[in-house]
Amino acid sequence: MNIVVKHIIRFIVLVAAQVLVLNQLEIGFGIQFMVYPLFIVLLPFDLGIIYMLLIAFVMGTSIDAISNTYGLHTSSLLVITYLRPAIFKLFGPRDGYDILKEGNMYEMGTRWFISVFGLMLLIHHLWFFTLEIFRFDDMLFVLRKTLFSVPLSFLFCLLFQAMFVTKPNSR
Repeated sequence: MNIVVKHIIRFIVLVAAQVLVLNQLEIGFGIQFMVYPLFIVLLPFDLGIIYMLLIAFVMGTSIDAISNTYGLHTSSLLVITYLRPAIFKLFGPRDGYDILKEGNMYEMGTRWFISVFGLMLLIHHLWFFTLEIFRFDDMLFVLRKTLFSVPLSFLFCLLFQAMFVTKPNSR
C-alpha cells in the first residue's frame, strides 16, 4: 500500500475514533482519552517540519470543528509537532533514524516508543488541560487530569497500534 494512502487512512480513522467514540466517553476524574497524537509519531522521519505542522493543523482543526473545542486540539497538536524533531533527536539511535521506518513500537522498539511517545503525550495533555482550564490556581486539577489521562490514552494508542499498524516481519 502506498505510504500516502496509508497515512490518509490513519488520519481518517484516528479523527473518527477521537470525535465519534473517545470524545463521548466520560469516565470521571476528568479523564479524557486522546489517541490522535499517535498520528504525529507515526509520520515518516524524513518529513519536513512545515509539512508536519500543516498536517497537524488540519487534523487539529478537524477535531476542533467537530468537537466544538475552539482550537484546544489544534494548539496541543501543533506544540508536540513542533517539538517532535527535538524529542526524536533526544531519544534518537546512535546511527540516526532510517528514513524508511516510521515511529511505531514494532520498528523502533518498545523502550524508544514508551520514552518518545510517552513524553509527547505528556506534553500534549499538559498543554491541552492547561489551556482548557486556563487558571493557574487550578494547576493541581490540571495535573490530576493529565496524570490520569496520559496512561489511559497511552494504552489506547498501544491498542490502536496492535490493531492497525503492521509489524515489519509481516510485510
